[in-house]
Amino acid sequence: MSGYACKDCEDSGWLDTPDGNAVVACHCREQLVASRRSRSLSAVIPRRYRGASFDRPPISSMPPAQVDLVKGYVRQLDERLAEGRGLWFFGGVGTGKTTLAMLVSQAAIDARRGVAIYSLPRLLAEIRSTFEDDAEGGYVDLLDRLAEIDLLQIDDLGAEKTSAWVLEQLYSIVNARYEAQRSIIVTTNLERDQLALQIGERTVSRLEEMCELCPLFGADQRRFEAVDMRDKDQPPTPDLRLA
Repeated sequence: MSGYACKDCEDSGWLDTPDGNAVVACHCREQLVASRRSRSLSAVIPRRYRGASFDRPPISSMPPAQVDLVKGYVRQLDERLAEGRGLWFFGGVGTGKTTLAMLVSQAAIDARRGVAIYSLPRLLAEIRSTFEDDAEGGYVDLLDRLAEIDLLQIDDLGAEKTSAWVLEQLYSIVNARYEAQRSIIVTTNLERDQLALQIGERTVSRLEEMCELCPLFGADQRRFEAVDMRDKDQPPTPDLRLA
């Protein structure tokens, strides 16, 4: 069984011409180059989410209507990425937004597509680090790679303290992907108008056009209710204040 993503060129990106006197670009070359440029970006599924599956909790216990949209996206992954379509996960804390987003990113990684995964604070920290890098073009190069990658996942959108600098960076990233028709996945706890106040109307407007909204409802699945383990047949504990 071949371990190559492209059996035609064996992942070299080039094909010999029929006469063997020259080489031409393979149909996979554009994707191959983009994937190689993205290797310095964060494409690691965090350990907590590596076993995520539609057949396992917490996803298997979510209302089917909330999960069907994501299943459809994964089934049509190549088409959605080609169209530059993404997903916008909105819901309260602990409703499964990040788990579903990670499942989609894992599917893209398994399909050997270029993927970058960041929480918003981490992404902004990486952008800030380019200003400390002496290499010329570090900032521009990072933005180019973020724009070119097949799928960009940004968690906790709206979690960063608002500033003119933050608004500028977010708009630059989203607008670059908007213009390049590249897919983006975002998760946020904020409703649409709240998010617009936090990251800017221009950015949210582009995300609305690029993404399908996937609202998630329900209680925080990370919480647990305190269970009273006392034997109910036992008499109540006396109120010592009355003694």
